[in-house]
Amino acid sequence: MYDRILVPTDGSPEATAAFDHAVDLAAAVGATVTALYVADTGSDSVTVVGNEVVDALEQEGESVVADCADRAADTAVAVDTDVVQGDPAPTIVGYADRGGYDLVVVGARGSRGVRDYLVGSTTERVVRGTTIPVLTITPEDE
Repeated sequence: MYDRILVPTDGSPEATAAFDHAVDLAAAVGATVTALYVADTGSDSVTVVGNEVVDALEQEGESVVADCADRAADTAVAVDTDVVQGDPAPTIVGYADRGGYDLVVVGARGSRGVRDYLVGSTTERVVRGTTIPVLTITPEDE
């Protein structure tokens, strides 16, 4: 049914719920999961720390995907992680298409808040932008 599941994450509760659901699904069908963080190139994120230029969003992304891998550590599911730069929705769609994923699992909303309401949610743009099945997850407490 599914061999490769992509889970775009921004560390929000909705994305965390989507990741947990994807791991449960992967365990049931023997699939692998990739946690993907897209460092939004439309946001200022480069800063200087000491003498080093640092991309704060990439650092945040590394932390978010590491948390995903830790969440799945006690399962039999193989989890890969990746942090890339780009405009989130088209980057996720392109990543899923190029990577040969069978399913994309996303949170119904992410951390972008009001901006999503003004320009359309990343989740909606992913659903409309790919022919790969997309499963949207809403946390149980909503």
